[in-house]
Amino acid sequence: MELSNILLVMASLLSGATSIKKRQAYFSGTGELPCHFTNSQNLSLDELVLFWQNQHNMVLYELFRGRENPQNVHFTYKGRTSLDRDNWTLRLHNIQIKDKGLYQCFVHHKGPKGLIPIYQMSIDLSVLANFSQPEIMPISNRTENSDSVNLTCSSSQGYPAPKKMSFVLKTKNSTTEYDVFMNIFQNNITELYSVSISLSFPVSPETNVSIFCVLQPQSTQTQLLSQPFNIDPKIPKPPQPDPGHGLLITALPALLLIFCGMMLCIKKKKKKQPGPSHECEAIKVESEENEQSKGRVENRVPERSDEAQCVNNTSKTASDMVAVMRSKETSSSFRDQKHQHGTHEPLGAHNHSHHF
Repeated sequence: MELSNILLVMASLLSGATSIKKRQAYFSGTGELPCHFTNSQNLSLDELVLFWQNQHNMVLYELFRGRENPQNVHFTYKGRTSLDRDNWTLRLHNIQIKDKGLYQCFVHHKGPKGLIPIYQMSIDLSVLANFSQPEIMPISNRTENSDSVNLTCSSSQGYPAPKKMSFVLKTKNSTTEYDVFMNIFQNNITELYSVSISLSFPVSPETNVSIFCVLQPQSTQTQLLSQPFNIDPKIPKPPQPDPGHGLLITALPALLLIFCGMMLCIKKKKKKQPGPSHECEAIKVESEENEQSKGRVENRVPERSDEAQCVNNTSKTASDMVAVMRSKETSSSFRDQKHQHGTHEPLGAHNHSHHF
């Protein structure tokens, strides 16, 4: 009976040692380390001792005769593990990149003669970290005289290092991929990777262009694509205005201002010249008071030739008006005298003339 038990334990150890289970965990997540112990002998927990250790023989967790035993646990894993006793799976929390590697679970029977190994299993744990979405940034702005654009694309916080990173240029009629040298940087503490690429693109000025950045990680991870970086066609330059035409437009307000100023001056000058009616009325009054004033006005030397001509004209007009007025006064006094003496023709005279 004892021989059969020994053979069964040896078979279990050999089968567990030869089969390695692969598991994956994500950075800052939880990894599972199973132990497929079937307990075919229906041993109680008081008779069992279970523990997990890493490839450096550091103990992660120990269950001694049904109770946790933290004394043998390495400080790196204290407070980071929990055991699911239903399926004998140890969960490792807050996974870090350094947690990747080979783990083993051991099951021992605690008997009168000490610990007897009855089961062993190996687990290969790999750790992944998803890269951030690639982001395209222009290194320098596109100039009017240039048909090229300088871009850089970056992604960070990933693990392991990606296979490649590239630019994809799409137009209405074509798609072109540019494989570029990838710059890789690894953080010394977290061991996560950051990557970037840069490229100068020839761009047709008449075409709409969309540029994407593609990150290809390891085969177990999903390809990442950036938001499109769109380049619109250049707007044609408007025709340059004629310098002479621009000068004429600039000088036109000044010319209008000068013209308006000249017209205003001429109008003011005309307003300053006295009208003939006013001047004649003044001369008429002076002529009635004293004829000598007429001589002074005629003999006065004018300051300006146009004023002298106006004075002569108005003087002549005034003289004519005086003569007319005197003639009217003479005719009026004659009629008055005739009316006062009663010189009327006799009625008979008219009759006498009819007789002839």
